Amino acid sequence: MEEIKDTAVAEQELSEVLRIRREKLANLQADGNDPFVKTKFDFSDYTSDIKADFEKYNEKTVRIAGRIMSRRIMGKASFFNLQDSLGNIQIYIRRDDVGEDVYAAFKKWDIGDIVGLEGFVFLTKTGEISVHTQSIELLAKSLLPLPEKFHGLKDNDLRYRQRYVDLIVNPEVRDDFEKRSKILKEIRSYLDGKGFMEVDTPILVPLEIGASARPFKTHHNTLDMDMYLRIETELYLKRLIVGGMHRVYEVGRIFRNEGMDTKHNPEFTTIELYQAFTDYQGMMDLVEELYKLLAEKICGGLKITYQGKEIDMGNWERLTMVEAVKKYSGCDYYDWETDEQARECAKKMHVEVPENATKGTVLVEFFDAFVEEKLIQPTFIYDYPVENSPLAKRKPNDPAFTERFEYFINATEFGNAFSELNDPIDQKERFERQVAAKKADEPESKAEVDYDYVTALEYGMPPTGGLGFGIDRLVMLLTDSASIRDVLLFPTMKPLD
Repeated sequence: MEEIKDTAVAEQELSEVLRIRREKLANLQADGNDPFVKTKFDFSDYTSDIKADFEKYNEKTVRIAGRIMSRRIMGKASFFNLQDSLGNIQIYIRRDDVGEDVYAAFKKWDIGDIVGLEGFVFLTKTGEISVHTQSIELLAKSLLPLPEKFHGLKDNDLRYRQRYVDLIVNPEVRDDFEKRSKILKEIRSYLDGKGFMEVDTPILVPLEIGASARPFKTHHNTLDMDMYLRIETELYLKRLIVGGMHRVYEVGRIFRNEGMDTKHNPEFTTIELYQAFTDYQGMMDLVEELYKLLAEKICGGLKITYQGKEIDMGNWERLTMVEAVKKYSGCDYYDWETDEQARECAKKMHVEVPENATKGTVLVEFFDAFVEEKLIQPTFIYDYPVENSPLAKRKPNDPAFTERFEYFINATEFGNAFSELNDPIDQKERFERQVAAKKADEPESKAEVDYDYVTALEYGMPPTGGLGFGIDRLVMLLTDSASIRDVLLFPTMKPLD
Protein backbone atom coordinates (compact mmCIF):
# COMPACT_ATOMS: atom_id res chain seq x y z
CA MET A 1 0.00 0.00 0.00
CA GLU A 2 2.91 2.34 0.84
CA GLU A 3 4.38 1.74 -2.65
CA ILE A 4 1.06 2.66 -4.29
CA LYS A 5 0.91 5.83 -2.19
CA ASP A 6 4.50 6.76 -3.16
CA THR A 7 3.67 6.21 -6.84
CA ALA A 8 0.58 8.40 -6.58
CA VAL A 9 2.61 11.18 -4.91
CA ALA A 10 5.32 10.92 -7.59
CA GLU A 11 2.73 11.14 -10.38
CA GLN A 12 1.13 14.17 -8.72
CA GLU A 13 4.52 15.89 -8.38
CA LEU A 14 5.35 15.12 -12.03
CA SER A 15 2.01 16.52 -13.12
CA GLU A 16 2.77 19.74 -11.28
CA VAL A 17 6.25 19.96 -12.89
CA LEU A 18 4.69 19.50 -16.33
CA ARG A 19 2.15 22.20 -15.62
CA ILE A 20 4.80 24.67 -14.49
CA ARG A 21 7.07 24.02 -17.47
CA ARG A 22 4.25 24.44 -19.96
CA GLU A 23 3.23 27.62 -18.18
CA LYS A 24 6.80 28.94 -18.53
CA LEU A 25 6.72 28.13 -22.25
CA ALA A 26 3.39 29.93 -22.64
CA ASN A 27 4.80 33.02 -20.91
CA LEU A 28 7.86 33.01 -23.17
CA GLN A 29 5.64 32.76 -26.24
CA ALA A 30 3.38 35.54 -24.98
CA ASP A 31 6.41 37.79 -24.52
CA GLY A 32 7.62 37.06 -28.07
CA ASN A 33 10.48 34.83 -26.90
CA ASP A 34 9.28 31.47 -28.20
CA PRO A 35 12.43 29.28 -28.16
CA PHE A 36 10.98 26.92 -30.75
CA VAL A 37 11.09 29.55 -33.50
CA LYS A 38 14.91 29.67 -33.29
CA THR A 39 16.32 28.07 -36.44
CA LYS A 40 20.06 27.84 -35.75
CA PHE A 41 22.95 28.77 -33.50
CA ASP A 42 26.44 29.12 -34.95
CA PHE A 43 28.71 27.42 -32.43
CA SER A 44 32.46 27.13 -32.96
CA ASP A 45 33.73 24.91 -30.14
CA TYR A 46 33.13 21.68 -28.24
CA THR A 47 33.42 21.35 -24.47
CA SER A 48 35.79 18.38 -24.79
CA ASP A 49 38.25 20.39 -26.91
CA ILE A 50 38.25 23.26 -24.42
CA LYS A 51 38.97 20.98 -21.47
CA ALA A 52 41.56 18.94 -23.37
CA ASP A 53 43.64 21.97 -24.40
CA PHE A 54 43.16 24.71 -21.80
CA GLU A 55 46.37 26.54 -22.74
CA LYS A 56 45.07 27.04 -26.28
CA TYR A 57 41.65 28.25 -25.13
CA ASN A 58 42.57 30.21 -21.99
CA GLU A 59 40.96 33.70 -22.16
CA LYS A 60 39.83 33.01 -25.74
CA THR A 61 36.22 33.64 -26.77
CA VAL A 62 34.22 30.50 -27.58
CA ARG A 63 30.70 29.77 -28.78
CA ILE A 64 29.18 26.57 -27.43
CA ALA A 65 25.71 25.04 -27.28
CA GLY A 66 24.14 22.25 -25.28
CA ARG A 67 21.84 21.20 -22.47
CA ILE A 68 21.69 22.56 -18.91
CA MET A 69 22.41 19.54 -16.67
CA SER A 70 22.67 21.20 -13.25
CA ARG A 71 22.92 24.72 -11.83
CA ARG A 72 23.54 26.80 -8.72
CA ILE A 73 21.64 30.11 -8.58
CA MET A 74 23.48 32.60 -6.35
CA GLY A 75 21.93 36.06 -6.52
CA LYS A 76 23.76 38.21 -9.05
CA ALA A 77 25.91 35.35 -10.38
CA SER A 78 25.36 31.65 -10.97
CA PHE A 79 27.05 28.49 -12.18
CA PHE A 80 25.59 25.76 -14.36
CA ASN A 81 26.84 22.67 -16.14
CA LEU A 82 26.41 22.54 -19.91
CA GLN A 83 26.54 19.22 -21.79
CA ASP A 84 27.11 19.06 -25.55
CA SER A 85 27.54 16.03 -27.83
CA LEU A 86 31.12 15.38 -26.69
CA GLY A 87 31.24 16.29 -23.01
CA ASN A 88 30.37 18.94 -20.44
CA ILE A 89 31.82 22.06 -18.88
CA GLN A 90 31.06 24.49 -16.08
CA ILE A 91 29.53 27.81 -17.08
CA TYR A 92 29.70 31.05 -15.05
CA ILE A 93 26.99 33.62 -15.72
CA ARG A 94 26.74 37.07 -14.11
CA ARG A 95 23.92 39.62 -14.25
CA ASP A 96 26.26 42.53 -14.98
CA ASP A 97 27.67 40.72 -18.05
CA VAL A 98 24.49 39.53 -19.75
CA GLY A 99 22.07 42.20 -18.55
CA GLU A 100 19.35 42.22 -15.94
CA ASP A 101 16.56 41.00 -18.24
CA VAL A 102 18.56 38.10 -19.67
CA TYR A 103 19.76 37.05 -16.22
CA ALA A 104 16.24 37.17 -14.83
CA ALA A 105 15.06 35.02 -17.73
CA PHE A 106 17.95 32.59 -17.18
CA LYS A 107 16.90 32.03 -13.56
CA LYS A 108 13.52 30.80 -14.81
CA TRP A 109 15.02 28.28 -17.23
CA ASP A 110 15.05 24.63 -16.23
CA ILE A 111 17.48 21.73 -16.10
CA GLY A 112 17.19 20.06 -19.49
CA ASP A 113 16.75 23.30 -21.44
CA ILE A 114 19.02 23.74 -24.47
CA VAL A 115 21.02 26.98 -24.71
CA GLY A 116 23.65 28.62 -26.86
CA LEU A 117 26.21 31.00 -25.40
CA GLU A 118 29.34 33.04 -26.08
CA GLY A 119 32.01 33.65 -23.49
CA PHE A 120 35.69 33.40 -22.63
CA VAL A 121 37.51 30.47 -21.07
CA PHE A 122 39.04 30.83 -17.61
CA LEU A 123 40.13 28.83 -14.58
CA THR A 124 38.17 29.19 -11.32
CA LYS A 125 39.83 29.59 -7.93
CA THR A 126 39.22 25.89 -7.33
CA GLY A 127 41.04 25.03 -10.57
CA GLU A 128 38.03 24.10 -12.72
CA ILE A 129 38.07 24.98 -16.41
CA SER A 130 34.99 27.12 -17.07
CA VAL A 131 33.41 29.54 -19.52
CA HIS A 132 32.51 33.08 -18.43
CA THR A 133 29.27 33.95 -20.22
CA GLN A 134 29.01 37.19 -22.19
CA SER A 135 25.78 36.39 -24.05
CA ILE A 136 23.28 33.53 -23.89
CA GLU A 137 20.00 32.50 -25.46
CA LEU A 138 17.42 29.79 -24.96
CA LEU A 139 17.23 27.51 -28.02
CA ALA A 140 14.75 24.84 -26.93
CA LYS A 141 12.54 24.33 -23.88
CA SER A 142 12.53 20.96 -22.07
CA LEU A 143 8.94 20.24 -21.10
CA LEU A 144 9.77 16.98 -19.32
CA PRO A 145 12.22 16.78 -16.39
CA LEU A 146 15.34 14.64 -16.64
CA PRO A 147 15.65 11.69 -14.24
CA GLU A 148 16.68 12.64 -10.71
CA LYS A 149 20.36 13.53 -10.60
CA PHE A 150 21.77 10.98 -8.18
CA HIS A 151 19.78 7.96 -9.33
CA GLY A 152 19.61 8.69 -13.04
CA LEU A 153 17.89 6.35 -15.47
CA LYS A 154 18.66 2.87 -14.13
CA ASP A 155 15.66 0.78 -15.16
CA ASN A 156 16.93 -1.16 -18.18
CA ASP A 157 13.52 -1.55 -19.80
CA LEU A 158 12.94 2.21 -19.62
CA ARG A 159 16.50 2.91 -20.81
CA TYR A 160 15.93 0.86 -23.98
CA ARG A 161 12.50 2.41 -24.62
CA GLN A 162 13.71 5.96 -24.04
CA ARG A 163 17.23 5.77 -25.42
CA TYR A 164 17.14 9.54 -25.98
CA VAL A 165 16.96 10.07 -22.20
CA ASP A 166 19.49 7.29 -21.56
CA LEU A 167 22.03 9.06 -23.78
CA ILE A 168 21.48 12.36 -21.98
CA VAL A 169 21.91 11.13 -18.41
CA ASN A 170 24.28 8.15 -18.84
CA PRO A 171 27.40 9.37 -20.70
CA GLU A 172 29.00 5.91 -20.65
CA VAL A 173 26.19 4.68 -22.92
CA ARG A 174 27.19 7.23 -25.52
CA ASP A 175 30.78 5.98 -25.22
CA ASP A 176 29.67 2.45 -26.13
CA PHE A 177 27.91 3.66 -29.27
CA GLU A 178 30.90 5.77 -30.24
CA LYS A 179 32.96 2.58 -29.96
CA ARG A 180 30.41 0.77 -32.13
CA SER A 181 30.88 3.42 -34.82
CA LYS A 182 34.66 3.13 -34.51
CA ILE A 183 34.49 -0.68 -34.79
CA LEU A 184 32.59 -0.40 -38.07
CA LYS A 185 35.06 2.18 -39.39
CA GLU A 186 38.01 -0.05 -38.51
CA ILE A 187 36.41 -3.11 -40.16
CA ARG A 188 35.70 -1.16 -43.33
CA SER A 189 39.21 0.31 -43.34
CA TYR A 190 40.75 -3.16 -42.91
CA LEU A 191 38.70 -4.74 -45.69
CA ASP A 192 39.12 -1.79 -48.04
CA GLY A 193 42.85 -2.06 -47.48
CA LYS A 194 42.67 -5.73 -48.52
CA GLY A 195 41.06 -4.80 -51.83
CA PHE A 196 37.44 -5.58 -50.89
CA MET A 197 34.60 -3.45 -52.23
CA GLU A 198 31.54 -2.60 -50.15
CA VAL A 199 28.23 -3.25 -51.90
CA ASP A 200 24.48 -3.22 -51.18
CA THR A 201 22.09 -6.07 -51.93
CA PRO A 202 18.28 -6.28 -51.63
CA ILE A 203 16.59 -6.30 -48.23
CA LEU A 204 13.23 -7.27 -49.75
CA VAL A 205 13.55 -10.65 -51.47
CA PRO A 206 10.99 -12.51 -53.61
CA LEU A 207 11.11 -15.94 -52.00
CA GLU A 208 11.48 -17.71 -48.69
CA ILE A 209 14.53 -19.94 -48.89
CA GLY A 210 14.83 -23.29 -47.18
CA ALA A 211 17.12 -22.12 -44.37
CA SER A 212 16.03 -22.79 -40.80
CA ALA A 213 15.66 -19.10 -39.91
CA ARG A 214 12.05 -17.85 -40.02
CA PRO A 215 11.59 -14.70 -42.14
CA PHE A 216 9.31 -11.70 -41.80
CA LYS A 217 6.72 -11.58 -44.54
CA THR A 218 5.23 -8.55 -46.29
CA HIS A 219 3.33 -7.80 -49.50
CA HIS A 220 4.28 -5.68 -52.50
CA ASN A 221 1.10 -3.93 -53.65
CA THR A 222 2.20 -2.89 -57.14
CA LEU A 223 3.52 -6.33 -58.07
CA ASP A 224 0.77 -8.04 -56.02
CA MET A 225 3.23 -10.54 -54.58
CA ASP A 226 4.43 -11.62 -51.16
CA MET A 227 8.00 -10.68 -50.30
CA TYR A 228 10.32 -11.42 -47.39
CA LEU A 229 12.83 -9.45 -45.38
CA ARG A 230 16.21 -11.05 -45.91
CA ILE A 231 17.65 -13.48 -43.37
CA GLU A 232 21.13 -13.28 -44.92
CA THR A 233 23.09 -11.45 -47.64
CA GLU A 234 24.99 -14.52 -48.83
CA LEU A 235 23.36 -15.58 -52.08
CA TYR A 236 23.34 -12.13 -53.67
CA LEU A 237 26.95 -11.50 -52.71
CA LYS A 238 28.04 -14.79 -54.29
CA ARG A 239 26.19 -13.83 -57.45
CA LEU A 240 28.60 -10.89 -57.57
CA ILE A 241 31.56 -13.29 -57.31
CA VAL A 242 30.16 -15.07 -60.37
CA GLY A 243 29.96 -11.70 -62.10
CA GLY A 244 33.67 -11.05 -61.59
CA MET A 245 33.58 -8.83 -58.47
CA HIS A 246 36.06 -11.03 -56.68
CA ARG A 247 36.30 -9.31 -53.26
CA VAL A 248 33.02 -7.95 -51.91
CA TYR A 249 31.46 -7.28 -48.52
CA GLU A 250 28.25 -5.88 -47.13
CA VAL A 251 27.42 -4.46 -43.73
CA GLY A 252 23.77 -5.37 -43.73
CA ARG A 253 20.67 -5.29 -41.58
CA ILE A 254 19.24 -8.81 -41.19
CA PHE A 255 15.73 -9.78 -40.03
CA ARG A 256 14.70 -13.05 -38.40
CA ASN A 257 11.23 -13.66 -36.99
CA GLU A 258 12.46 -15.65 -34.02
CA GLY A 259 13.06 -15.49 -30.27
CA MET A 260 14.60 -12.65 -28.28
CA ASP A 261 17.17 -12.89 -25.49
CA THR A 262 20.43 -11.28 -24.40
CA LYS A 263 22.12 -12.44 -27.64
CA HIS A 264 19.25 -12.18 -30.15
CA ASN A 265 17.16 -9.33 -31.55
CA PRO A 266 14.74 -9.73 -34.50
CA GLU A 267 16.77 -7.22 -36.51
CA PHE A 268 20.52 -7.14 -36.24
CA THR A 269 23.63 -6.20 -38.19
CA THR A 270 26.02 -8.60 -39.87
CA ILE A 271 28.93 -8.31 -42.21
CA GLU A 272 29.39 -10.90 -44.93
CA LEU A 273 32.42 -10.99 -47.20
CA TYR A 274 33.49 -13.18 -50.08
CA GLN A 275 36.90 -13.58 -51.66
CA ALA A 276 37.55 -15.50 -54.85
CA PHE A 277 40.46 -17.90 -55.17
CA THR A 278 40.82 -18.58 -51.44
CA ASP A 279 39.22 -21.06 -49.03
CA TYR A 280 38.05 -21.32 -45.42
CA GLN A 281 41.63 -21.39 -44.19
CA GLY A 282 42.14 -17.98 -45.78
CA MET A 283 39.00 -16.74 -43.98
CA MET A 284 40.33 -18.16 -40.71
CA ASP A 285 43.53 -16.14 -41.07
CA LEU A 286 41.51 -13.03 -41.93
CA VAL A 287 39.30 -13.37 -38.82
CA GLU A 288 42.27 -13.78 -36.50
CA GLU A 289 44.11 -10.80 -37.99
CA LEU A 290 40.99 -8.58 -37.92
CA TYR A 291 39.98 -9.42 -34.34
CA LYS A 292 43.50 -8.79 -33.06
CA LEU A 293 43.48 -5.42 -34.83
CA LEU A 294 40.12 -4.49 -33.32
CA ALA A 295 41.17 -5.47 -29.81
CA GLU A 296 44.25 -3.24 -30.11
CA LYS A 297 42.35 -0.30 -31.64
CA ILE A 298 39.25 -0.38 -29.43
CA CYS A 299 40.48 -1.86 -26.14
CA GLY A 300 44.13 -0.88 -26.23
CA GLY A 301 45.54 -4.41 -26.08
CA LEU A 302 45.07 -8.06 -26.96
CA LYS A 303 43.90 -9.07 -23.48
CA ILE A 304 40.41 -7.79 -22.82
CA THR A 305 37.89 -8.30 -20.03
CA TYR A 306 34.39 -9.51 -20.76
CA GLN A 307 31.92 -9.89 -17.89
CA GLY A 308 34.71 -10.56 -15.42
CA LYS A 309 36.62 -13.01 -17.64
CA GLU A 310 39.97 -12.26 -19.25
CA ILE A 311 39.90 -13.05 -22.96
CA ASP A 312 43.23 -13.34 -24.79
CA MET A 313 42.54 -12.15 -28.33
CA GLY A 314 46.16 -12.86 -29.23
CA ASN A 315 45.82 -16.63 -28.77
CA TRP A 316 43.40 -18.57 -31.03
CA GLU A 317 43.01 -22.35 -30.83
CA ARG A 318 42.05 -24.35 -33.95
CA LEU A 319 40.25 -27.69 -33.60
CA THR A 320 38.24 -29.83 -35.98
CA MET A 321 34.76 -30.65 -34.69
CA VAL A 322 35.86 -34.27 -34.33
CA GLU A 323 38.89 -33.22 -32.26
CA ALA A 324 36.82 -30.90 -30.07
CA VAL A 325 34.17 -33.55 -29.33
CA LYS A 326 36.85 -36.10 -28.47
CA LYS A 327 38.66 -33.55 -26.26
CA TYR A 328 35.63 -32.57 -24.21
CA SER A 329 33.44 -35.72 -24.28
CA GLY A 330 35.95 -38.53 -24.73
CA CYS A 331 33.97 -39.93 -27.69
CA ASP A 332 35.68 -40.40 -31.05
CA TYR A 333 33.63 -40.00 -34.22
CA TYR A 334 35.94 -42.42 -36.03
CA ASP A 335 35.02 -45.20 -33.57
CA TRP A 336 31.46 -45.09 -34.93
CA GLU A 337 31.41 -47.44 -37.91
CA THR A 338 27.69 -47.00 -38.54
CA ASP A 339 24.94 -44.48 -37.86
CA GLU A 340 23.39 -46.95 -35.44
CA GLN A 341 26.60 -47.14 -33.40
CA ALA A 342 26.65 -43.35 -33.23
CA ARG A 343 23.06 -43.30 -31.96
CA GLU A 344 23.88 -45.95 -29.36
CA CYS A 345 26.82 -43.88 -28.13
CA ALA A 346 24.55 -40.85 -27.85
CA LYS A 347 22.09 -42.86 -25.77
CA LYS A 348 24.88 -43.96 -23.37
CA MET A 349 26.04 -40.35 -23.03
CA HIS A 350 22.46 -39.09 -22.48
CA VAL A 351 22.51 -36.96 -25.64
CA GLU A 352 19.15 -36.72 -27.39
CA VAL A 353 19.28 -37.23 -31.16
CA PRO A 354 16.61 -37.88 -33.82
CA GLU A 355 15.64 -41.52 -34.37
CA ASN A 356 17.16 -41.48 -37.87
CA ALA A 357 20.24 -39.45 -36.90
CA THR A 358 23.36 -39.97 -38.99
CA LYS A 359 26.89 -39.99 -37.62
CA GLY A 360 27.29 -36.38 -38.66
CA THR A 361 24.08 -35.34 -36.92
CA VAL A 362 25.17 -37.10 -33.73
CA LEU A 363 28.55 -35.36 -33.89
CA VAL A 364 26.86 -31.96 -34.01
CA GLU A 365 24.63 -32.86 -31.05
CA PHE A 366 27.70 -33.96 -29.07
CA PHE A 367 29.34 -30.64 -29.87
CA ASP A 368 26.33 -28.74 -28.55
CA ALA A 369 26.15 -30.91 -25.43
CA PHE A 370 29.81 -31.09 -24.44
CA VAL A 371 31.93 -28.54 -26.27
CA GLU A 372 30.44 -25.09 -26.86
CA GLU A 373 30.15 -24.11 -23.20
CA LYS A 374 33.89 -24.84 -22.74
CA LEU A 375 35.06 -22.48 -25.49
CA ILE A 376 35.82 -19.37 -23.44
CA GLN A 377 39.04 -18.35 -25.18
CA PRO A 378 38.97 -17.62 -28.97
CA THR A 379 38.59 -20.95 -30.77
CA PHE A 380 38.03 -21.98 -34.37
CA ILE A 381 35.98 -25.16 -34.80
CA TYR A 382 36.31 -26.42 -38.37
CA ASP A 383 35.39 -29.32 -40.67
CA TYR A 384 31.63 -29.59 -40.08
CA PRO A 385 29.49 -32.58 -41.15
CA VAL A 386 27.81 -32.14 -44.51
CA GLU A 387 24.39 -32.71 -42.89
CA ASN A 388 24.28 -29.20 -41.39
CA SER A 389 26.33 -27.29 -43.97
CA PRO A 390 24.24 -26.96 -47.16
CA LEU A 391 26.32 -24.16 -48.67
CA ALA A 392 29.84 -25.39 -47.86
CA LYS A 393 32.16 -27.35 -50.14
CA ARG A 394 32.86 -30.96 -49.21
CA LYS A 395 36.39 -31.90 -48.14
CA PRO A 396 38.04 -33.63 -51.10
CA ASN A 397 39.63 -36.31 -48.92
CA ASP A 398 36.58 -36.89 -46.69
CA PRO A 399 33.23 -36.05 -48.34
CA ALA A 400 31.32 -36.67 -45.09
CA PHE A 401 32.68 -33.28 -43.93
CA THR A 402 32.72 -29.77 -45.33
CA GLU A 403 35.29 -27.00 -45.35
CA ARG A 404 33.44 -24.89 -42.83
CA PHE A 405 34.32 -23.26 -39.54
CA GLU A 406 32.65 -21.30 -36.79
CA TYR A 407 34.54 -19.39 -34.14
CA PHE A 408 33.64 -19.06 -30.48
CA ILE A 409 34.50 -16.65 -27.67
CA ASN A 410 33.05 -16.83 -24.17
CA ALA A 411 31.01 -19.93 -25.15
CA THR A 412 29.25 -17.94 -27.87
CA GLU A 413 29.39 -18.40 -31.63
CA PHE A 414 30.64 -15.20 -33.28
CA GLY A 415 30.92 -16.08 -36.96
CA ASN A 416 30.59 -18.69 -39.68
CA ALA A 417 32.71 -19.34 -42.76
CA PHE A 418 32.96 -21.76 -45.69
CA SER A 419 34.94 -22.79 -48.65
CA GLU A 420 31.90 -21.96 -50.74
CA LEU A 421 30.12 -24.67 -52.67
CA ASN A 422 30.44 -23.80 -56.36
CA ASP A 423 29.18 -27.07 -57.92
CA PRO A 424 25.70 -26.15 -59.26
CA ILE A 425 24.52 -29.76 -59.45
CA ASP A 426 25.48 -30.51 -55.85
CA GLN A 427 24.05 -27.15 -54.72
CA LYS A 428 20.70 -27.77 -56.44
CA GLU A 429 20.38 -31.18 -54.78
CA ARG A 430 21.23 -29.77 -51.35
CA PHE A 431 18.74 -26.91 -51.76
CA GLU A 432 16.00 -29.33 -52.77
CA ARG A 433 16.67 -31.61 -49.79
CA GLN A 434 16.74 -28.59 -47.49
CA VAL A 435 13.39 -27.27 -48.75
CA ALA A 436 11.81 -30.72 -48.57
CA ALA A 437 12.98 -31.15 -44.97
CA LYS A 438 11.62 -27.74 -43.99
CA LYS A 439 8.21 -28.45 -45.52
CA ALA A 440 8.13 -31.81 -43.75
CA ASP A 441 8.72 -30.05 -40.41
CA GLU A 442 6.51 -27.05 -41.25
CA PRO A 443 3.77 -28.03 -43.72
CA GLU A 444 2.59 -24.41 -43.95
CA SER A 445 6.05 -23.22 -45.05
CA LYS A 446 6.31 -21.42 -48.41
CA ALA A 447 10.01 -22.24 -48.74
CA GLU A 448 11.35 -22.48 -52.29
CA VAL A 449 14.61 -23.38 -53.96
CA ASP A 450 16.49 -20.35 -55.24
CA TYR A 451 16.93 -21.71 -58.75
CA ASP A 452 18.22 -18.36 -60.00
CA TYR A 453 21.21 -18.78 -57.69
CA VAL A 454 21.76 -22.26 -59.11
CA THR A 455 21.66 -20.72 -62.60
CA ALA A 456 24.31 -18.22 -61.51
CA LEU A 457 26.56 -21.08 -60.38
CA GLU A 458 26.08 -22.76 -63.76
CA TYR A 459 27.92 -19.82 -65.35
CA GLY A 460 30.87 -20.72 -63.12
CA MET A 461 31.95 -19.40 -59.72
CA PRO A 462 35.67 -19.56 -58.88
CA PRO A 463 36.83 -21.25 -55.67
CA THR A 464 35.73 -18.80 -52.98
CA GLY A 465 36.09 -18.27 -49.27
CA GLY A 466 33.11 -16.71 -47.49
CA LEU A 467 32.63 -15.32 -43.99
CA GLY A 468 29.77 -13.84 -42.02
CA PHE A 469 29.73 -12.50 -38.47
CA GLY A 470 27.46 -10.46 -36.25
CA ILE A 471 28.46 -6.88 -35.59
CA ASP A 472 26.29 -6.65 -32.47
CA ARG A 473 27.95 -9.56 -30.65
CA LEU A 474 31.36 -8.19 -31.57
CA VAL A 475 30.40 -4.79 -30.11
CA MET A 476 29.11 -6.52 -26.97
CA LEU A 477 32.50 -8.21 -26.57
CA LEU A 478 34.60 -5.09 -27.13
CA THR A 479 32.44 -2.85 -24.89
CA ASP A 480 31.93 -5.45 -22.14
CA SER A 481 28.14 -5.32 -22.62
CA ALA A 482 26.01 -8.13 -21.18
CA SER A 483 23.04 -7.80 -23.55
CA ILE A 484 22.56 -7.15 -27.24
CA ARG A 485 20.06 -4.46 -26.23
CA ASP A 486 22.93 -2.50 -24.71
CA VAL A 487 24.58 -2.13 -28.13
CA LEU A 488 21.47 -1.43 -30.23
CA LEU A 489 20.31 2.16 -30.10
CA PHE A 490 16.67 1.13 -30.45
CA PRO A 491 16.20 -2.58 -29.67
CA THR A 492 12.88 -4.25 -30.47
CA MET A 493 10.48 -3.83 -27.54
CA LYS A 494 6.95 -4.96 -26.85
CA PRO A 495 4.60 -1.94 -26.69
CA LEU A 496 3.64 -1.00 -23.15
CA ASP A 497 -0.07 -1.11 -23.97
